[in-house]
Amino acid sequence: MQVEELLKPFPIKEFHPFPRALMGPGAHEIIGPEALKLGFKKTLIMTSGLRGSNIVEKIAESMRYHGLEVVVYDKVESNPKDYNVMDAVALYQENQCDSFVSIGGGSSHDACKGARISVAHDGRSVNEFEGFNQSENPKNPPHIAVSTTAGTGSETSWAYVITDTTTDPDNPHKYVAFDDHCLATLAIDDPVLYYDCPIDYTAQCGFDVLAHASEPYVSRLDFPPSLGNALYAIKLTAQHLRQAVWNGQDLGGRQGMMYAQYIAAQAFNSGGLGIIHSISHAVSAFYDTHHGLNNAVALPRVWAFNMPTQYQRFADIAEAMGVDTHGMTAPQAADAALAASIRLLRDVGIPEKFTDVTQDSYSKNRLGRGPTKFYEQTSVISGDDKDVDRITNHVLGDACTPGNAKECTFETVRPVVDHCMNGDLDDLLS
Repeated sequence: MQVEELLKPFPIKEFHPFPRALMGPGAHEIIGPEALKLGFKKTLIMTSGLRGSNIVEKIAESMRYHGLEVVVYDKVESNPKDYNVMDAVALYQENQCDSFVSIGGGSSHDACKGARISVAHDGRSVNEFEGFNQSENPKNPPHIAVSTTAGTGSETSWAYVITDTTTDPDNPHKYVAFDDHCLATLAIDDPVLYYDCPIDYTAQCGFDVLAHASEPYVSRLDFPPSLGNALYAIKLTAQHLRQAVWNGQDLGGRQGMMYAQYIAAQAFNSGGLGIIHSISHAVSAFYDTHHGLNNAVALPRVWAFNMPTQYQRFADIAEAMGVDTHGMTAPQAADAALAASIRLLRDVGIPEKFTDVTQDSYSKNRLGRGPTKFYEQTSVISGDDKDVDRITNHVLGDACTPGNAKECTFETVRPVVDHCMNGDLDDLLS
């Protein structure tokens, strides 16, 4: 066997940088002075609008108070689409802006990252930059990312996720771009901004954090600098998510999840992800469902799939989630971690399989309301054989799949996808 085969697939591990960050109650109130320090003059704000919260208006007014010109693009969609990015690029160029601010969750931050990369390449389509470090110009406009959710960690990571609507409408494509040049210049995480986050959205974003933390902890990359952050983020999520969901005005719960999201993103930034995220990307490509919800549904199934390769790591996860593992073998403790994840999912009220998701099942759902003809035809997740097959094929082509703890083939992954669609979580505990 060749040496490169022995070392395959991850012989050299790379530690990716993080942006500077301001964290804590009131951090968003100093965005004006921070923008001036970074040389901002005319800024494009990219956001979903956050209608009813007044957050965008307050931040824009604060920037104007400090002498900055502001242009607002507030049409970023959940699971940001390529046309969201390119519309923002056109607005940026038309108004001769020199900087970006993104306000919201991962959708706003990811769309903004893509827009910056496009601007740095004379407005080329964002879809040209799918993959790993495909950008050629390292200089793009400065960017302040202001988070209003505790989930994505996009404000600190080197990844952004875009739905390509130019593909065959019967085979939509959602992709991850990893690019060292897309990092935000400054991240602002202020738990006070999370107070307006709806109950269901808070819960689903929290499971995005648990996925971000658990996947690098068991990843085949096995990157030691990521492991401590991953485990601590799991602990913080287990301690604070229930309180953040059911008592949203509790600063302790919101701040605990703020740190959990940030630390989890630092873990996956270099430690990798797996097929929890690959399944999530695939399902939202076809159905435009919320990323955090998708991660929540996939997480217990993927944990069960991966456990035989990493019993001790899953035993560590059980302990981080508050399980008393004394006297348990590693497989027993791993099973307890799986049970704890299902208990948490049920405690925060998340649908347990994809065929349970309807147009009215949560506040961010867009089933049948998406941007292309395909979404109009898919107002119900069918979960039939054709559905399972196409989701599985999308998973196998996802950039997160190579880091999964267990080798993935169509034959091994299809039953996992099928269970996500149709299976009973109690089956995993028997």
